[in-house]
Amino acid sequence: MRSLDGVDRHILRVLKRNARITNAELAAEVGLSPSACLRRVGMLERDGVIRGYTALVNDPAENKSIAVIIQITLERQTEEYFSRFEAAVRKHSEIRECYLMTGGADYLLRVNVANAADFEAIHRELALLPGVSRVQSNFSIRNVLSRSN
Repeated sequence: MRSLDGVDRHILRVLKRNARITNAELAAEVGLSPSACLRRVGMLERDGVIRGYTALVNDPAENKSIAVIIQITLERQTEEYFSRFEAAVRKHSEIRECYLMTGGADYLLRVNVANAADFEAIHRELALLPGVSRVQSNFSIRNVLSRSN
């Protein structure tokens, strides 16, 4: 992958703020011609720097849900255990985010649940995933700040 210059980083900052900006507006903001800007964005997409575009949706059903932050500790920290656990996590759509961590736990997950019964079902499934030795959960009180990258 090529290294990013100041213009590339400026394009990325603008797109993070508004991915629906027109190419002409983006070009004007970053100081390029529309054709040069389109070429740059295309290269950023091809190089995998821009992985995709998304919509941030205010979903009333999700606003009524409870975010649960879950710390997972594996029996062993080996490539085999990491791979098996990560493959299993990808199969569970209720898991919104999963991070490999440093510190006391191996993984940090975020799930949204409607109630305690939903959480109990997810907790049981997580405890049975390959190599899991400990599941520790924390329930959110409310969302204070949420940003996209």
